[in-house]
Amino acid sequence: MDEPVPPVETDQEMGEFDAEVGRKLRRFRRAADKTIQQVANETGLSVSFISQIERGRSTPSLASFCRLCRALGASTDTLLGLADQTQPVTRKGERTAFSLGDKDRFYEKLGPGFPGAIINACLVYRPPGHASELFSHEGEEFVYLLEGEITYQLDGTKYFLHAGDTLHFQSIRQHISTVGDKPAVELWVGTMPLYDGG
Repeated sequence: MDEPVPPVETDQEMGEFDAEVGRKLRRFRRAADKTIQQVANETGLSVSFISQIERGRSTPSLASFCRLCRALGASTDTLLGLADQTQPVTRKGERTAFSLGDKDRFYEKLGPGFPGAIINACLVYRPPGHASELFSHEGEEFVYLLEGEITYQLDGTKYFLHAGDTLHFQSIRQHISTVGDKPAVELWVGTMPLYDGG
């Protein structure tokens, strides 16, 4: 499958991206008149992790980034600098690709999103050995593995996925995933809000 060009290409650019997103998150937090502890309580993330993100020293997963945005009343699209998509159709080669600081892990936005949307979808490009954070939240998720191998763990039970396999689960279950020794590409569809879209 044709991969989009990763949106950020050098370590220097990665550091600048992390620092800029961190600064924006700090500005939104201060504008909301919230302490890091309050945001940590609302998101379930640690105070030290949020502090590192704000200083550009750690990169959150997309899920954690969205939790931070919701807690701060911020737009994910605005903070990531994504162009507004207004059409319901997205064309191959024309979709928005973005990263959260890890040039080898990036996302391809598959739809514009809109107020009240129930599902969100993206292609997730993950490097060999990448492990997600342990996570649990409301809603449900559907994963279709397009390339590579990924081990998903749901409430302690492991599921080994190969290209062509799918996984559908309630997101309230504790879940974590680890990529095999080759890059993986997955279609992720879930009810967790990712994009603001309008």
